[in-house]
Amino acid sequence: MSIRSPHDRRAPRRLPATLAAATAGLLVAGLAATPAQAGNDAGAPLGTVAGTAGHARFVPGPCPRTADPIPALEGAYCGRLIVPENRSRPHGRKISLGVAIVHAATRRAADPIVWFAGGPGDDAVSEAQLAIDGGLNRDRDVIFMSQRGTYSADPVLTCPNIDRFNARALGLVYNAPSTGRLHVQATRACRDQLARRGVDLRAYNTSESAADYADLRVALGIKRWNVFGISYGTDLALTYMRKYPQGIRSVGIDGVLPPSLAGASLTWSAARQGFDGLFRACRQQPSCNRRYPNLSSTFERLVRRLEARPITTTVTVPDHPRPVKVVLDGGVLVNWATSATHLAAGVPRSIDELAHGNPQRIAQQWAGGKLSPQAIGRLAHGLAYGVFCSEWTPFETQADVIRAGRRAFPSFPRSVLANAPQLPFLHADCRAWDVPPAPRSIRKVTRSSIPTLVMSAGFDAQTGASNGAYAARTLSRSTVVTVPYVAHVAFAESPCARAITVSFFNSPNAPNRSCLAGLQPPRFEIAP
Repeated sequence: MSIRSPHDRRAPRRLPATLAAATAGLLVAGLAATPAQAGNDAGAPLGTVAGTAGHARFVPGPCPRTADPIPALEGAYCGRLIVPENRSRPHGRKISLGVAIVHAATRRAADPIVWFAGGPGDDAVSEAQLAIDGGLNRDRDVIFMSQRGTYSADPVLTCPNIDRFNARALGLVYNAPSTGRLHVQATRACRDQLARRGVDLRAYNTSESAADYADLRVALGIKRWNVFGISYGTDLALTYMRKYPQGIRSVGIDGVLPPSLAGASLTWSAARQGFDGLFRACRQQPSCNRRYPNLSSTFERLVRRLEARPITTTVTVPDHPRPVKVVLDGGVLVNWATSATHLAAGVPRSIDELAHGNPQRIAQQWAGGKLSPQAIGRLAHGLAYGVFCSEWTPFETQADVIRAGRRAFPSFPRSVLANAPQLPFLHADCRAWDVPPAPRSIRKVTRSSIPTLVMSAGFDAQTGASNGAYAARTLSRSTVVTVPYVAHVAFAESPCARAITVSFFNSPNAPNRSCLAGLQPPRFEIAP
């Protein structure tokens, strides 16, 4: 997310372009558009038919639009799932979710894999290239369906005004009350715009999305399938397997976000784990430890110093014609580091340069993430806030967030602790979003005997490796894997993680994890 606030786009990551651009959105109907790639000429995959499931129905048709070309969709079998916007009003307004099914590369097993995207607000169809490049379709069809509100759905709940605010905010003090007021203004403008379009904002959440996937399986005539979720998609997967266990052969979750823990407080623990993992790897590499000793204490000292006395610099970024003013304070440094674990090899050098008066590397990465074309108009803010504001903030207070931050980083100033990584001003945003709380049952622990691969990453500063072990405690047939030396969503970063995942779906009770033994830490950059 990839959990992340709609107001806090990632810095550039060492990921395939399809995940870096995993969402998209202009306010038009995705499935009414001309397909970005191919259509249905390859025929229906095994076990799929045009069908219905209660008040939902699948209609074959053109492939969903995507923000970028997706070669993996060439020859895909596509269409849309039509579902009630709000299932409490099954005869009311209908919405349309884009569906693309990529054929197995070789022999075809009877049970396909369905991909649950992250965010919340990322578009699964736009992540198809990542999944296929990772070999998920080696011998199984892989199904991608846009979660409600995302780029290939109709309606599309993106709000580019929020993304443009993020870019303008580069020149603002991150944690300042004045920044918070502008932040909430952008959120409220998004809400008002969607409400004017007749969107029922109460209907965009994990429970409705889980029901969408349950309907999809039945409407496609699939007796049994496998689930693979990344980041927020793991929250959705755990909810789905708790509420709709019928027809699930196995589940893989990567970058685990347990519904019972999800919220801003949890991100502080994740940041601590991810930072510690990276700093530990530097200490254990003699050349890195000699050149950058005491990296953790240097980082925390910089957070305190910059929060007290922010610095302003000017940088140039690709595809942006003019120099950009960037304010670096403690909040920016924490949020940069949360994403920069994806660029682990350069993190010690960047921190050291900042400590010696050169903020350029960090400022360029921070600005590049906000000004990238992939940062504008691709995240479904309507779905993101639907999840945050009905399922997260009602179950934790602002004081809870601060206490969690203080446990993880006792030396950080209160102004930094008040805004959890990647979720600044969240409680104020949710007051503006104004949707009712979800039933407390949304926070239930998932207990299941479905074979489950629980995968985490050693440098994950966004969901934290400990979440995997926590979720696995109530999954009686789980295989727990922590892939060292990579950041959030190991499948996207590690050939070993991809091999384990493919092996798991072939043998859910005995995946091959032998590749873990040969993994090595990154070779950290050593400045002259």
